[in-house]
Amino acid sequence: MKLIDSRGRIFGIVSLLDLGAALIILMVAVGIFVLPGSSGKSILAQANAASIELTTIVRGLNVLDPQVVLDEFKAEKTNIIIRNQPAGQVEVVNVQELPRNLAVPQPDGSVKSLPDPRPESNYSRDMLLTLKGRGDFTSTGMVLGGQKVKIGTVLELEGKNYNFNASVVGINQPK
Repeated sequence: MKLIDSRGRIFGIVSLLDLGAALIILMVAVGIFVLPGSSGKSILAQANAASIELTTIVRGLNVLDPQVVLDEFKAEKTNIIIRNQPAGQVEVVNVQELPRNLAVPQPDGSVKSLPDPRPESNYSRDMLLTLKGRGDFTSTGMVLGGQKVKIGTVLELEGKNYNFNASVVGINQPK
């Protein structure tokens, strides 16, 4: 009996084309279910994950009782959304309220920065928020939740009782 007959069958049982197709399907199944591992990231990408701190500025956050929002920052992590894509959670490490001042011209022609006397300014807050999370440092910048984050990137911060935007003004990698 010949190894391959005139119809291209091995021992007259299995076609070479059928055997080739079965091997390709088996290799694809192994590639999908075995090789990527549990995270879907390469080992090199996992090695670059590091703790990062983002300093963001919030301008003109209108809130009736700012202490409620500040207490929620301390109680739980905040969800972060970058370019309309959820990017995980970060911890609010520090909140620094910035004064609401106006430039007031003086009679001698100089300008002084004085507190805003308008009553509606009591409900508007400017803050510097320091956010801490896990991100990847790449050759083109920092990546958080699969999205590049650079100075000037607008982040959407979302919690149980708040949803507002903050602009990144600093990126640090804590030691």
